[in-house]
Amino acid sequence: MTFAVLIYTKPGTYEALDEAELRSITSEYMAIREAPGCVGGGQLAPVETATTVRVREGETLITDGPFANTKEVFGGYYLFEADDLDTVLEIAKRCPAARMGGSVEVRPLVQVPAAAEAGA
Repeated sequence: MTFAVLIYTKPGTYEALDEAELRSITSEYMAIREAPGCVGGGQLAPVETATTVRVREGETLITDGPFANTKEVFGGYYLFEADDLDTVLEIAKRCPAARMGGSVEVRPLVQVPAAAEAGA
């Protein structure tokens, strides 16, 4: 089964770190990327670079910036192949965001039948 590990950071957390602390945190994230079962992942650009799309009453509204002001910002993700949720939860606990005022959400991906993926 494939699981998404969604990383939410507290705004300003990493900006407050000195260079050595930032290198250490980055190393922790890179180590997770190397964990068994990791099949992908990525870090998102800062929330200020976001563009939000909404469709209301048939009209498309495009605005610069995030959807809403929040206490946590979606900052990146990993994809893991694992036999069970507990395996991925052990990995998610290692994410620095979980102990630095943010959170880590783990969710299984919906398995789409091959015929649906092919558009059949």
